[in-house]
Amino acid sequence: MAREGMGQARVRGTCPAVGLTPFLPTGAPCLSFDVVPDPPGQELGQFPLSLRLCAGTQAESAQANRSDLGGGRGMHNLHRTGAGDAESSDSDGDEDEEEKKPQLELAMVPHYGGINRVRVTQLGGTQVAAVWSEKAQVEIYDLQRPLAAISDPQAMATFLREEQAKIKPLFSFAGHMTEGFAMDWSPMVPGRLVTGDSNKNIHLWSPKADGTWQVDQRPFTAHTASVEDLQWSPTEATVFASCSADGSIRVWDMRAAPGRACMLTASQAHASDVNVISWNRHEPFLLSGGDDGALRVWDLRLFQVTQPWAPPSSAGAPHSRP
Repeated sequence: MAREGMGQARVRGTCPAVGLTPFLPTGAPCLSFDVVPDPPGQELGQFPLSLRLCAGTQAESAQANRSDLGGGRGMHNLHRTGAGDAESSDSDGDEDEEEKKPQLELAMVPHYGGINRVRVTQLGGTQVAAVWSEKAQVEIYDLQRPLAAISDPQAMATFLREEQAKIKPLFSFAGHMTEGFAMDWSPMVPGRLVTGDSNKNIHLWSPKADGTWQVDQRPFTAHTASVEDLQWSPTEATVFASCSADGSIRVWDMRAAPGRACMLTASQAHASDVNVISWNRHEPFLLSGGDDGALRVWDLRLFQVTQPWAPPSSAGAPHSRP
């Protein structure tokens, strides 16, 4: 585990792509991380580059866990390396090599319990992280303070001295009753979230005007074993997919009642647990990976229709299905 109070560390090693190995030992396993998106209008597309990550630990002691970079790990001053280096080596010879080395700043937020999964999204002008805990809770954290800390040495000093120990979740939900790993933020509706647990239940989170969430206590139910991954459709705001240890992949429409929302099913997608899915952003395809060692591409137009359902007229045009 990185030492409490660490604010900045040099990155060691090299990588042909950008000249660094983003490595900082934390002393505890990291099961999940996510990229922190740049604020709209502040995207970086030129060298030197910066990259911000949010990661969670699974320490042996529940009290020893951290959400690293409170928003993750910030790597900056990343310069291009490769073929262009030889041409510019003479003109760059006088530059201070120490100044060109990549740097990494780390802000840590204490978290009670191991972190199974972290997912980050942009909500208004703020980046927030959803954290699935082994303590059967899903928590939402505001990353504003730790992100400010990794961007400025004075802010880091203030963060370590006054803010780090006081950071609490914006919102938490303990209705799953058991731990889980699956969750995904909607790319189309800011703040909309789905979470799935090891007891086969999926819950929908809807953002409220006061900055909290309304979590539907009625779970989406159709799987018969642990929900391993969830993915929102990149093109339909009400549709998401799930995969499970029961070997199936299912597609849901949240406009239906949770008990009848499963619309499409591949009941034997893999010979054993289906661990991960990824939705193609342009075509109706899903990629899945399972314990059987297979990666499979699925055409959703060929899935089995589960529910002969159409949304009420107030919801708009009927949902198209194969």
